[in-house]
Amino acid sequence: MTVWKTSMRNFFAHKGRMALSAVAVLLSVAFVCGTLVFTDTMNTTFDKLFAATSSDVTVSPKDADDQGGQGEQSGKPESLPASVVQQVKKAAGVKSAEGGVSSSSVTVVDTHNKNMGSDNGAPTIAGNWGTNDARTMDITSGHAPRGPTEVMVDADTAKKHHLKLGDELRTIAVSGDLRARISGIATFKVTNPGAAVVYFDTATAQKGLLGAPGLFTHISVTAQDGISDTQLKQNVAGELHSTYKLQTQKESEAANKSNVGFLDVMKYAMLGFAGIAFLVGIFLIINTFSMLVAQRTREIGLMRAIGSSRKQINRSVLVEALLLGIFGSVLGVAAGVGLAIGLMKLMGSIGMDLSTDDLTVKWTTPAIGLLLGIVVTVVAAYVPARRAGKISPMAALRDAGTPADGKAGWIRASIGLVLTGGGAAALFAAAQADKASEGSLFLAAGVFFTLIGFVVIGPLLAGVVVRAISALVLRMFGPVGRMAERNALRNPRRTGATGSALMIGLALVACLSVVGSSMVASATDELDRSVGADFIIQSSNGQPVVPQAEKALRAAPGIEHITSYKYPDAKITSPDGTTEDQGISATDPSYMQDLRRETVSGDLKAAYGTNAMSVGDTYADKHHVKVGDTLSVAFKGGQTAKLKIAAITSDDSNVDKEAMYTSITTLSQYMSADKMPKNMIMFGKAKDGQEDAAYAALKKSLDGYPQYKVQNQTDFKQELKDQIGQLLNIVYGLLALAIIVAVLGVVNTLALSVVERTREIGLMRAIGMSRRQLRRMIRLESVVIALFGALLGLGLGMGWGTTAQKLLALEGLKVLEIPWPTIITVFVGSAFVGLFAALVPAFRAGRMNVLNAIATD
Repeated sequence: MTVWKTSMRNFFAHKGRMALSAVAVLLSVAFVCGTLVFTDTMNTTFDKLFAATSSDVTVSPKDADDQGGQGEQSGKPESLPASVVQQVKKAAGVKSAEGGVSSSSVTVVDTHNKNMGSDNGAPTIAGNWGTNDARTMDITSGHAPRGPTEVMVDADTAKKHHLKLGDELRTIAVSGDLRARISGIATFKVTNPGAAVVYFDTATAQKGLLGAPGLFTHISVTAQDGISDTQLKQNVAGELHSTYKLQTQKESEAANKSNVGFLDVMKYAMLGFAGIAFLVGIFLIINTFSMLVAQRTREIGLMRAIGSSRKQINRSVLVEALLLGIFGSVLGVAAGVGLAIGLMKLMGSIGMDLSTDDLTVKWTTPAIGLLLGIVVTVVAAYVPARRAGKISPMAALRDAGTPADGKAGWIRASIGLVLTGGGAAALFAAAQADKASEGSLFLAAGVFFTLIGFVVIGPLLAGVVVRAISALVLRMFGPVGRMAERNALRNPRRTGATGSALMIGLALVACLSVVGSSMVASATDELDRSVGADFIIQSSNGQPVVPQAEKALRAAPGIEHITSYKYPDAKITSPDGTTEDQGISATDPSYMQDLRRETVSGDLKAAYGTNAMSVGDTYADKHHVKVGDTLSVAFKGGQTAKLKIAAITSDDSNVDKEAMYTSITTLSQYMSADKMPKNMIMFGKAKDGQEDAAYAALKKSLDGYPQYKVQNQTDFKQELKDQIGQLLNIVYGLLALAIIVAVLGVVNTLALSVVERTREIGLMRAIGMSRRQLRRMIRLESVVIALFGALLGLGLGMGWGTTAQKLLALEGLKVLEIPWPTIITVFVGSAFVGLFAALVPAFRAGRMNVLNAIATD
């Protein structure tokens, strides 16, 4: 009980000094809990949506793909005849069966050709309105569509784009354009995360979306009371006597959930960054308790002198850490819920609607947050607690502070050098690897051991690096600069731990910057080397090019040729009997001009002849095939062809790597027109000297089709750069939390060191140092610590990034580019971070009363 009381008194006596450590725990726990609440809420939203929209049993074509597939490539989903509905109704236990039409290969635009779809990647879905849809939506305005000139739209899309009854919409599909006026607006009974949905009457949907009457994409079956979904599925299967795909409601939900697997990726990525923040927070907590223990050396010595045991002192410090962990974690859990709501609002602003009505806080979330926060805090405080327990009663007779343990320092330095050397050796092995899969293991080991090594060796590095930085930065400030240098060097262990906290975040920033810049530079180099096309035409969301858009493209003036590029799924059987699922690129012969591929053997032009094809040298080596051999190619949705290998191309390229080519003419012999895939991408070549005019003409030809974009090579490179830049910005944003925690560590270190040096500061003020000089000294000390951490982090990160690029080179990304502007900006920015961190400690130091400071013992 005495230990508990002592710990409580010490905790509240130093509550100001604990505050920043508590903030670090709070932020880290909030990140974890916010991530869990946010992703759980998204899962709840999708679960409710899929449960509401899935019928007891769903019947669909056997080739229907839950994630798209051959049907979506053809612009039309797979379908089944309407007669199947009547067959299903005959099955025992069927209460009702209704045919449905649904397609996501559509684009909906208004009279100004503005895309009404979501801009966050959510699909645009067109279908027929039926009783199954009426279960999940209420018509809140107007009425359901009654003919080919009427369409109904969901309320979220109507609100977002300010649509009202009577407005005209054009639905662009492979079968043609459907122009209709809004007759009704329907509201989801559950949250719609962002999909745009339009409904037609059944006959219009069949003809406009499937190209013919009497077809459905699925049948929704409802069970009679007392009949389970599993039993109903068996009954329907027995009635159909065919290989249609049948799914119960749970199976449909599971299939739909597999399409939103990005939620798990997002969850674990964000938790990974929360873990980094926790790691940085450990340094802050260690520093806080180490300095508190050092400042209370005489106090602890007196406690030992009057009978406190080592274990009691140890437990006292750990109880303080426990109180800190509980306090920070409880606030962190509450802040995490607020963070999740903030993320939901942010997602809503970019088009993904999430309702707070679905806010999901599982009991495991606060449990995990509290457990993590408390355990991390107590573990971080263990080393300072042990150090406190070793203080002898004689320390009560000495000044505050304990001498450094020279032996422990050398042991630590030796361990750090071994770890760093081992990590460097692993990075070297990764750079020399012949396969990326093997090298990635060495890279992971190298990153881990060099990071731990730098953390352990931090105090030794502080003595060298801080002197070097000071020589360049601080000496110009005269005596004040030299005093700032000595303050930073006074306790290398503290400086090393503070710098290491900042080092971790900046190392990851530098590594990712090198990798991102190298990817952009490599891709740009590859495009310059391989792509001969002037223009690339594709949709922004992976939709195929509809025939009416293709016709408009081919009619544009100033064009030498437009190349079609289709990608049918196929099963390819080699002469050794191995069968693989493999897409094959069916293109026009002009594609040879649009993409320059090196031919290893044979003649690529011959591969565009009748019943001929090419393969990449990777496939050729793996299956020991050569020019003249014949492959069996079973096209999905078509017939099986025997195609002769006319050429083997080099896979030493990152564009169309391992691609197999055949002609569209050959493909058309084995696939019917309605099953033929539409172009997923198209290429154009301008007539000599007409590049600018052709570019403008192609863009104008697609004015009515906003889902497609025409890009020249400059546009394509810029988009690639922007995409990687956006991804890096997201990562940098997530790393910002770790960097904020590291800055708090600098603030805390300075604040505690000011308290520790109260008497010293009073004496300096007494012998003539001005407040301005004192504040400058503390700011310069902060700057040099921040630059120390930045130098270590950026150097380490560039080493990681350079090694990672060596592995990417094995995958075709061969250009190494160090983003010096970014590196320099981050380094200089670290100095400003140091200045910012020193504002409050410097202000407090300058406000000290000189006499009271001198009298402090």
